[in-house]
Amino acid sequence: MTKTVQVHVGDTLETVGKRFVDAWHRAERGDLTPENAELHVGFESWETMVRTLSPKRLELLRHVHQHPAKNIRALAAALGRDYRRVHEDVEALEAAGLLDRDKEGVRAEYDAFDVQMRVAL
Repeated sequence: MTKTVQVHVGDTLETVGKRFVDAWHRAERGDLTPENAELHVGFESWETMVRTLSPKRLELLRHVHQHPAKNIRALAAALGRDYRRVHEDVEALEAAGLLDRDKEGVRAEYDAFDVQMRVAL
């Protein structure tokens, strides 16, 4: 089963609220369980998403998805990158909800992004 992160760009507060209420009702009915739980990540704008999901960070996510790392130092070595830069990237991706980091290591436990965008001109 493929686990997908729902990425939303430029959603209004009303849209986010409706999504939350819908999920709440589905959970109350038993339709939303830990096995089929959804992960939603929101970005204020296209620019914020692009800054957060830079090519180097996408490379890091792909690597961690296939090879969870024991720690940031091991991840930096595996990627052949500077520790400080990898640490910054891990912190940004963790803050965005796209990486999990704990005493067991660094993980990305999903297979894909599904991006829905609203770009105001």
